[in-house]
Amino acid sequence: MVTLFNFISNPKLRRVAKRYHEKVSILIPVRNEAGNILFLLESIATQDYTDYEVIILDDDSTDATFEICTKFAAQNPKFNIIKGEPLPAGWLGKNYACHQLAQQATGRYLLYLDADEQIGSGLINSALHRMEINNLALLSLFTDQEMLTLGEKAVVPLMHYILINLLPVRLVYLSKNPAFAAASGQFMLFDAAIYRKHRWHQRVQHKVVEDVEIMKLVKTEGLKGEALLANGMISCRMYTGYRDAIDGFSKNFLAAFNYSIIGFLIYLAVIIGGPLVVIATLNLQLIVFMCGIIMLTRSMVSLLSGQSNGFNTFLHPVQMANMAIIGFLAIQKHLTKTTLWKGRRV
Repeated sequence: MVTLFNFISNPKLRRVAKRYHEKVSILIPVRNEAGNILFLLESIATQDYTDYEVIILDDDSTDATFEICTKFAAQNPKFNIIKGEPLPAGWLGKNYACHQLAQQATGRYLLYLDADEQIGSGLINSALHRMEINNLALLSLFTDQEMLTLGEKAVVPLMHYILINLLPVRLVYLSKNPAFAAASGQFMLFDAAIYRKHRWHQRVQHKVVEDVEIMKLVKTEGLKGEALLANGMISCRMYTGYRDAIDGFSKNFLAAFNYSIIGFLIYLAVIIGGPLVVIATLNLQLIVFMCGIIMLTRSMVSLLSGQSNGFNTFLHPVQMANMAIIGFLAIQKHLTKTTLWKGRRV
């Protein structure tokens, strides 16, 4: 029913023809992103919005990230690269990098992007239009996912699958209840004045899933936030293979369930255990009905997220098995406090 609600309400960012000219500070925290960052920078330089500045903060990279960004900035005057300060106690690396970037920004809006993304024409203009018409303090987009290997296709679609069949996305904006909060750090667009007043990243300095926590704070403060699907205007290749994807998702998988292990296990029992029970009945009609429901659900999720319905339907059993693996690792890391990301404990 949640998936059907999302499919009917179609929570996507709409392209608009109206032009905006407010200055946007595009803020990019980077740490060991030499293999990704140039694709993002080039996509920013060639998109259609012109009233922007780009500030990249290098968070103690040990590869060629800083040199690549420095060379690009030297050839593109709207781009600037700075070195981050040493990480203070009590902060997570990305949150502190974002906090520092906000202090350097001069735009009317602050747009945080991750280094492994590429943006397209129409994105910034359409996002600003949404900010204006809905009077938003925060707009977050769930980016389209690029998947090149079979391992990625067996894991990465789980992100949109869980989002779209667990959360009525439109309620992030329509409901004042902070329980209906969702966001993606891959695209976070803030009203700069409101951001500086509330210092969002400083208030979630130790949170692993800072994006969702900030959306909760926005709603708690009585402000408006919205989360939408990217509708083809921004894409991201989150991971480059199976093991990379498994490790990455296990870092924050429990956040979707508010770190409730019991709640997560109940979800697994329904979404994986339910079909297994149906198959065990050997009732052909019931099995056919169940397969039809699964195929319909995968079709709706795939169409909303811009993914291959054929691949997702065919790989559904494999993806569900990987969900169980990710869940086991997420619970283990959460209980033992051994989660690592970018070489740091989180």
